[in-house]
Amino acid sequence: MTSLAGKIAWVTGAGSGIGEAAALALAGAGATVVLTGRRREPLEDVARRINANGSAHVQPADLTVAAQVQRVGDHIRATFNQLDILVNNAGVNILERHWSQLTPERIDTLLQGNLTSALYCVSVALPFMRAQKDGVLIHTASMAGRFIGNLSGPIYTVAKHGVVAMSHGLNMQECVNGIRSTVFLPGEVATPILDRRPTPVSAEERARMVQPEDCGDLIRYIACLPKHVVMNEVHLSPTWNRGYVAALERGL
Repeated sequence: MTSLAGKIAWVTGAGSGIGEAAALALAGAGATVVLTGRRREPLEDVARRINANGSAHVQPADLTVAAQVQRVGDHIRATFNQLDILVNNAGVNILERHWSQLTPERIDTLLQGNLTSALYCVSVALPFMRAQKDGVLIHTASMAGRFIGNLSGPIYTVAKHGVVAMSHGLNMQECVNGIRSTVFLPGEVATPILDRRPTPVSAEERARMVQPEDCGDLIRYIACLPKHVVMNEVHLSPTWNRGYVAALERGL
């Protein structure tokens, strides 16, 4: 495994799920990890596990607030003056996600929590990476960012399509600066966001899904790729794909 010793990684949504797994995987490869999320307590728990053998710094923030995102960036600059990896993972969904239930406030929650926050983090990361002529941006989107369906809701789907477009646009403009951007499109992952589904997901169904650790391993692999290559886009889905299974059961 390629070492990430000497690298600084900023992981958002790091208190649970994919972000937690990514932080642990990157730290396991030697990176110093900055952990960001809304709630300090889960971040402190992740940091304790990393600090047993590595180095983690807790920087809570509401990433929908530009000033709070910039504050984390200021901490990274003052502490390290370096940022090599951004795992742009924070995201949100809501129960009241369908058109008949949407209000301006709910639309704002979904767009700000899934797209605006990601853009804010990129805007903070890019000056570091341009100066270094090196850097990796890894954005957690969703299969909903590539395929349109009803499961995730229309505004979540819009936001994640925006994340996909953002990542490809970054490669188009920042490749000359040695910056590589990957958009990660997982299928169903057994994370706490499933608790925000209108239809409950059973423990048996969750066990068949992609697990956070699978995502963490993939994110570490992407971060360890050599500078002359970029993984533009990658999908990861469960073998027991519930959409495929449902179609088979209907005889499609």
